[in-house]
Amino acid sequence: MAAPKPRTTRSRSHRDVPDLEKMDGAYSWDALEWTKIEAVPRSVSRVNFDCLLQAEQVIAEGYGVVLVNTDEAGTLFVTNFRLLFLSEGTMDVIALGTIPLATIDKFNKIVVKTNSVSRQSEKSSSSRRLLQVIGKDMRIIVFGFRPRTKQRRKVYDALLKCMKPARIWDLYAFKSGPSKYSNTDPKVRLLNEYFRLLGKGSLRASMGMIEDGSFTLSNELWRITDINSSYTLCQTYPFALVVPKHISDAEILQASTFRARCRLPVVSWCNPGTGAVLARSSQPLVGLMMNMRSNTDEKLVAALCSYLVSVQGPSRRKLYIADARPRKNALANGAMGGGSESSSNYFQSEIVFFGIDNIHAMRESLTRLREYLDTHGEKSSDGMSSFLRHGGWTWGGGNLSSMSASVSTLGDSGWLIHVQSVLAGSAWIAARVALEKATVLVHCSDGWDRTTQLVSLASLLLDPYYRTITGFQALVEKDWLAFGHPFSDRSGMPTISGSGNMPYELSRQSSTGSFSTSPMRQPSGSFTSPASSPPPSQTSNNCSPIFLQWVDCVSQLLRMYPFAFEFSSAFLVDLLDCMLSCRFGNFLCNCEKERQQCAVSEVCGCIWAYLADLRASEGSSHVHYNLFYDPTKHEGPLLPPAAALAPTLWPQFHLRWACPKESQAGELEVRCRKMAIKFSEMQKEKEIAERKTQEMTAAMESIKSELQNEKQLSVSARNIAKSANKECEAIKRAIQSLGCKVQVSSNGYCTVDIEGDLMKSNQKNRPASRRASHRSLPSSEDNDLSLSITVTEDDVPKDSPSHVCEALCPLRTHDKACRWPDAGCAHLGSQFIGLKANFDAFDQLSIYDGYFKPE
Repeated sequence: MAAPKPRTTRSRSHRDVPDLEKMDGAYSWDALEWTKIEAVPRSVSRVNFDCLLQAEQVIAEGYGVVLVNTDEAGTLFVTNFRLLFLSEGTMDVIALGTIPLATIDKFNKIVVKTNSVSRQSEKSSSSRRLLQVIGKDMRIIVFGFRPRTKQRRKVYDALLKCMKPARIWDLYAFKSGPSKYSNTDPKVRLLNEYFRLLGKGSLRASMGMIEDGSFTLSNELWRITDINSSYTLCQTYPFALVVPKHISDAEILQASTFRARCRLPVVSWCNPGTGAVLARSSQPLVGLMMNMRSNTDEKLVAALCSYLVSVQGPSRRKLYIADARPRKNALANGAMGGGSESSSNYFQSEIVFFGIDNIHAMRESLTRLREYLDTHGEKSSDGMSSFLRHGGWTWGGGNLSSMSASVSTLGDSGWLIHVQSVLAGSAWIAARVALEKATVLVHCSDGWDRTTQLVSLASLLLDPYYRTITGFQALVEKDWLAFGHPFSDRSGMPTISGSGNMPYELSRQSSTGSFSTSPMRQPSGSFTSPASSPPPSQTSNNCSPIFLQWVDCVSQLLRMYPFAFEFSSAFLVDLLDCMLSCRFGNFLCNCEKERQQCAVSEVCGCIWAYLADLRASEGSSHVHYNLFYDPTKHEGPLLPPAAALAPTLWPQFHLRWACPKESQAGELEVRCRKMAIKFSEMQKEKEIAERKTQEMTAAMESIKSELQNEKQLSVSARNIAKSANKECEAIKRAIQSLGCKVQVSSNGYCTVDIEGDLMKSNQKNRPASRRASHRSLPSSEDNDLSLSITVTEDDVPKDSPSHVCEALCPLRTHDKACRWPDAGCAHLGSQFIGLKANFDAFDQLSIYDGYFKPE
């Protein structure tokens, strides 16, 4: 394949020369030590990489390959997902040399001949086999292969086969499956966003609601219609639409015939407080003479302008029709049936043209910007720094005119001008809706490129919800995916035809700025395998970085309002990389209908689940979160003045390959992120310390409670001991009143010796002195204190127990009754001997107070 023609505004490099053209020795190709690189043949089946993704397979390989940009040697692999470059020896992935196949814009084979001087001082000619790969992500990389090894041919053929497959089913997204990155059906998420716009955010949609058609809710002004549930109204619109409440489905069907590709005016965003509406559609079919009209279309547009209530009374809301095209382009489309509205046909309306160029101008602009960055970057595809090329003349070398020429090259690319045009148009729309409470209808030609850019960016300015990560996802899915931005056409990927007889027939859809006689998207030719034809990048003219440009605009707003967005620039870069790589199914196909036919949500992974999984690994300290986000600072709409809309290059995306050091975030943000990470770690440590404190507090409360219980038990035991002591003293006094002598032994037993006149009077009748022990009350073996009462006598008369009992027991009454029937008096035979009691059993005895009172 021939390389691009040389340009006169930039220095010539191997990108600008045709095959076999000799290069100047200043390009340092001789600096590559080819003889030091040994190409060791290895079998693909024997290669085992941890870096391979699920279902990723190696197709071809090349050893001893040099990445010319950085002069690194390594091994180049072509897989079914990407071009993978691993460093020699360590087998580390080199990010610059690793690019997904879908991200490749085009690739070329280049042969460069250089003159070298041998050791014998004889000139010899050698050729360098180079492979140039140009990416959609702003990088141009060049690989050098050893001559006469046929490795470049093998890699080139593998790229031809795998980069643009003929069938959509051969894309890596379908091979890898949903894996762990599955998500709910996008239709459910779209309905949830509709419910939020209608003020019914508390309701949650479900597949059952979609199947039975119960999602057709409404409020005072708007309703959700299912007229396009089978995509018969418009193949590129979503299954559910928000329309004026008082417009019937029959009128909607009739009004759709007046708009290109049946993309009739519908509500994209509405303010539930003011009733202001942001609507979208395609161009009207006014014809060559601009005199065609549609009563139902005019009625539908008028219904978008609800009455505005003010202090002067109700009045009709102002209508602005924003045509994104230049005026001359709109007039030119009239020759093919299209055109623009007439303000005389729409009540109280004003037509505004924004002058944004078409997809072809954006594609060429990005190409020029990519070449500028590669030429003047630190790491260029020819392996030279911009400071060294031609002795530094690209940066002036002291020549101010040369430096001015390099700066003007950036301006000649026109990219920043295009970004500014989209920003200015979106800010104008947001100001009309927010300040005038007006209704704005936006369209271009087909209503899926510039219209989508303006509507979604204006919604981002108007609604703070869209400036969160969750809201940004809802915005992209609603305005970009559901309303049919042709992602497959714009990225050059195969898609499924919406009108073919075979459901899996692949076609290239025509989506240029011109109007087609059919209201549906028409194919412009079948997609053929690039193996038997020139690379698809040469045959396709519908590729354009429309979504990339919109994300660039979002990054400009993020730079202007650093406190207004929850997500960071790194989040936008990762989103773009995933979209360009086609690793997930969200951005495949051209519309919702085609994705449903391919069952994308069921068989492919979800990009939102993947990004959420990345954030879950680090929490709020992840790079996807904006450190400076403060929703209280910008609770309302963002209305940037025109002077603030001067865009700059997006460093994190535009400069990350050509100027990697400069592409990193500023030193302040880096330090703030480190502080945020440290603060997060301290927060975790604080939470751990608080949990431990709570556990210790609970343990102390438990111990305190136990101590309180012990204290109560101690007090209760003390009271019982006091009561027992009082009873013991009373018993002691009672025993001593009998004339007994109480003796307490060291083992805790108390011995009572009875001596008195009774013993003296009966001493003569006693034959011998003896000690009698009598029964006692039952006691526990564990009792520590007991009282044993024994009687010492020589003899106890057997014939006078009553006399002895009356004489010895002080508890006998005059009528010979016992005051202490439960005392358990001790007897020897039938004779009363005395008292024997266990102190621990006193709490079981009923001692009457009358026992110890005088009679």
